[in-house]
Amino acid sequence: MRASSKKAKGRRLQQEVAQKISEAIGLPCGQDQPIESRGMSQNGVDIRLDSEARKRFPYSVECKNQETWSLPAWIKQAQENQMDGTDWMVVCSKNRTRAVVVLDIDVFFELFKKSFQS
Repeated sequence: MRASSKKAKGRRLQQEVAQKISEAIGLPCGQDQPIESRGMSQNGVDIRLDSEARKRFPYSVECKNQETWSLPAWIKQAQENQMDGTDWMVVCSKNRTRAVVVLDIDVFFELFKKSFQS
């Protein structure tokens, strides 16, 4: 697979995740919007959130769309790019599969308790 094809595949997942965040929190996504998919090969989180978006969606998102999964390395990268006041999140996908989300176990159960109490 060519490098440009690999980057396009990753970019599609990032844009899909940005769109889903936008729909979930009611803020627009796109270039120069509160929610923006970061360009390929840039340092930091894959989905840039402005301060209002980060209040509504307090996660630092790392997106990986690859056929071979290296989950421990991806988690480490997400933790290293984690922004203050957020929890890390890894969104993983590969061809012809639905994306999955990986969170810290304590974050997951805190979310579960909140949803259970509602």
